[in-house]
Amino acid sequence: MLFGEFRHNIDKKGRVFIPAKLREGLGDRFVVCMGFDGNHCLFVYSAEEWQKLDEKIQAMPTMKSRKIRRFIYSGAVELECDAQGRALIPQKLREYAKLEGGAAIVGVSNHVEIWNQELWEEENADNTPENIASLMEELDF
Repeated sequence: MLFGEFRHNIDKKGRVFIPAKLREGLGDRFVVCMGFDGNHCLFVYSAEEWQKLDEKIQAMPTMKSRKIRRFIYSGAVELECDAQGRALIPQKLREYAKLEGGAAIVGVSNHVEIWNQELWEEENADNTPENIASLMEELDF
């Protein structure tokens, strides 16, 4: 399971440090694609989780999945970290996620998200313990 929030800078070459705890869960090679939940962030999947996502998409009727396939696969890249734990994010993906300067690297269970730090803070501005508690009621936890 991937979890935790980490803050690192994107260097001039477009590399971001992937924390060791997250690298362990992602494996040596992982897939990065444009986030598809309405936010301009990047989703990072281990090879195993990417395969699961791919199988679900492949099982959809072609007419329904065509736009999904084009969006997800057109920008997806397989990456690996260098000896210092940095991954080179292609320019197209950096532009999509507005990655420059600070980045938030966040584990969210089965994948990692890479956010522009300011957008991450905006996204979470309304998250209070009370708001989250009301959402958790559905889990009966």
